[in-house]
Amino acid sequence: MNILVSGCCGHIGCHLCALLLSKGNSIIGIDNLSTGHPENKTLLLEQLNLRFIEHDICQTLSIDEHIDQIYHLASRASPRHYYEAPLETAMANSIGTLKMLELAKEKNARILFASTSEIYGNPEMHPQNESYIGAVSPVGMRSCYSESKRFGETLMTIYSRSAVADTRIARLFNTYGPNMAFNDGRVIPNLIINSLNNESITVHGKGMQTRSFCYVSDTVRGLYKLMESDYNKPVNIGNSQEIRILELANIIKKLCDSDAAIEFMERFEDDPDKRCPDISIAEKYLGWKPKVGLEEGLRLTISWFKENMMIP
Repeated sequence: MNILVSGCCGHIGCHLCALLLSKGNSIIGIDNLSTGHPENKTLLLEQLNLRFIEHDICQTLSIDEHIDQIYHLASRASPRHYYEAPLETAMANSIGTLKMLELAKEKNARILFASTSEIYGNPEMHPQNESYIGAVSPVGMRSCYSESKRFGETLMTIYSRSAVADTRIARLFNTYGPNMAFNDGRVIPNLIINSLNNESITVHGKGMQTRSFCYVSDTVRGLYKLMESDYNKPVNIGNSQEIRILELANIIKKLCDSDAAIEFMERFEDDPDKRCPDISIAEKYLGWKPKVGLEEGLRLTISWFKENMMIP
């Protein structure tokens, strides 16, 4: 098939392209390079059957060839990045999603939207299943991301209900693994880099807030299975192994053989107390669940950071 991937130079995007190429597909990769790791672009350009286009998805894109599928991943996903560019983030998930839907309509292509667990906000239901409508502030610091992702899901649903486009919605929980940007700002890269450098390891609040972390190979496999399925309602893609941030910091410190001290800082505004997916729909309709355990995934990720940061 001929498949378009927006946000192809991002962490998940580059791994998804590798999976799709391994299955014999041709890829059109779209990215404006605002936050994608530069090395990911280099890796993609080395691939056969992949054509890269530097493009802002909020602008109309003209593609001559036929497209069978669109994976729409393009968006700033790290709080550090969307705090710095809130308007651009909101536009990518709203106007950009509309542009991708119009392209899907034009090409009669199935389209998958990479939504987020952030649509659940600071949840009152735990773990979160897809029927939960969330507890999200429309005016908080994270709203440029969470609310625009919610609106992106609305656009996808409108196009689906009116039979204008064949849509899929994936609600991604925290994903980690090799090829993450060093300046990503999210918790696992921060903890690894500080541990390897024996610098103070920053934990916000008392570290009692929980998250779940899905290794990137599991995430992209879930995206692929959703795209290939007949299921067109939102699906949680994440790991249901829940962990406190302080426990995560101590595990990473141990795996890095680090002497770094843990420093407690003030929590961010709208930082959720709990976040963990109910993945029963993915298990039932996609036959998907994570295969890589947290400690195994962290070892692989730390190894990649060591090699690419040139730390012995």
